[in-house]
Formats: sequence, C-alpha cells, structure tokens
Amino acid sequence: MLDITTTTFSHVRPGDTAWRSDGLRDFFLYKDLGVESATKGRVIAQLVKANMAPEKGTGWHRHEADFHIVLMLKGWAKFMYEDQETLVSAGDCVHQRPGIVHYLFDYSPDMEYLEVVGPADFKTIDMPAPAEVPEPSKWE
Repeated sequence: MLDITTTTFSHVRPGDTAWRSDGLRDFFLYKDLGVESATKGRVIAQLVKANMAPEKGTGWHRHEADFHIVLMLKGWAKFMYEDQETLVSAGDCVHQRPGIVHYLFDYSPDMEYLEVVGPADFKTIDMPAPAEVPEPSKWE
C-alpha cells in the first residue's frame, strides 16, 4: 500500500505536456503524466504513441516490474505474449503479469495507449524468442 504521507497530489493536462522521443523505444513518443514525481518513483503513468511505422518492433523482452497495464486509447497494436498472438484494440486493457515475455510487433499509425508501471524505473531485459513473430503491416 502506498504511504499517503510520501506521495503528493498531481494534476497534469496532457495538452500542457510535450511529447518526447527519449523514451524506451525511438519509434514511439512519450508523454509524462506526472505520476512518477507524485509517487516518488513508485509508479509511472505515461501516454505512448506511434512515431513511425513498425520495422522490427520491440524484440522479445520482459520487464522487471511489480505491476504493468496497457490501456489502448486509439488504434491497435499486435503483441506476442509468449506464444500467443494478441490484438489489443482501442478500449482494451491488458495486465502484463510480472516477467511475461512479450513482443510488440505491429501497430496502427494512430496507436496511442496509456501505460502504468510500478516501479517507475522498471528494467527491460532482452529475451530469447519463444515463438515465431508475424511480419508487421506496411503503412501506406
């Protein structure tokens, strides 16, 4: 449980926060929602959107995190979760259980999702491929 004496109130309007390209992946843009600062690093909440067409995707990896959800706001993305192909469309919420090996390999040009992860400084670890990955679509 979060200790309310060590967190602060935060209200961020996404329109007042710039998209940045210095996040985990260079083919995505990121927008900080102020939660990392408010929780003193316990949780990060950020918007993530497509910045360019998928070429290779994220590669197989896992995260060292206690909690990780993706709420698709616009468009769609295709993931491999271990050996299962999963289409995540606008409105879908995915809880990525701790340590699940996955690969985001395709997404629409308008893809945008909310990502909430704890802790904020979670690690990403490259992993061997547990399954074949389909080819991404080509943007026109």
